[in-house]
Amino acid sequence: MFLRSKHGVLTVNSHSPHGEITVSLAPLPLPLAAAYNPNRMSFPRSLLLAAACAALLLPGPLARSAPAQTPTQTPAPPVFRVQPVRPVDELRRLAATEQPPPKQGAFLPFDLIDLTGLDPLIRLDIRYATANNFLGTPLYTEARAVMQRSAAEALERAHRQLQKQGYGLLIHDGYRPWAVTWIFWQATPADKHQFVANPATGSRHNRGCAVDLALYDLKTGRPVEMPSLYDEMTERASPNFTGGTADQRRLRDLLRSAMEAEGFTVESNEWWHFDYKEWRRYQIGNVSFDSVARPKP
Repeated sequence: MFLRSKHGVLTVNSHSPHGEITVSLAPLPLPLAAAYNPNRMSFPRSLLLAAACAALLLPGPLARSAPAQTPTQTPAPPVFRVQPVRPVDELRRLAATEQPPPKQGAFLPFDLIDLTGLDPLIRLDIRYATANNFLGTPLYTEARAVMQRSAAEALERAHRQLQKQGYGLLIHDGYRPWAVTWIFWQATPADKHQFVANPATGSRHNRGCAVDLALYDLKTGRPVEMPSLYDEMTERASPNFTGGTADQRRLRDLLRSAMEAEGFTVESNEWWHFDYKEWRRYQIGNVSFDSVARPKP
């Protein structure tokens, strides 16, 4: 056994035939009053073992430091991306000068509520508040998900049914200001326009009655795998896509069944997008998220 110190190397030989531990110090003068050989001494085994253990535990040159821990970081989720046909920063500035289509007919007043106030097990992964989205840049100034009250309450009921089967809802988007829909349309290549709403007619997200969501496993906390990525603009995103694994299709269909039971309809090109049955009763909105009250702690 070897212990290093600033004074030299301490060698411990535990095989002494007399039940003692022999220590060699090279050089390590000790201030002992009795006569001693400065390079070789003998002590009782129990005393030396105690001293050696204490040296390993105490801070300083003899301490055995723990290996450095590398912080664990959650990897960014896989993301489908397109090359914007116009710079998003430019579109963001232009969107601020655009106006939604004029209101036609009588509508219910907006009654948007924050989804995080419904159930603590409803989780958010708001991609449009980060660069982890199909345009590769944040579109929202804060990561929030809000919906019209009646739609939100229906969503909560679907969530509670899914909990019985071991899953929770992972929300990617709810109400979306019309200006963001305008940016999506202008930035997305024309051959993929079927995956974004035309701002001339508005989106059901703009009315606060659409939600983008997925499932996560309540035991592991991890999102489940579906046949496609969120916002993937391919045939794999169809709710009727027959590819992928049997388990991916099972989970996609489980989500769909739970949502349809509460009055939602899946969008024909996107397994993650659901419209609430009352969407026609609300006008197209362009209000910011900070106009919606946050849930009370």
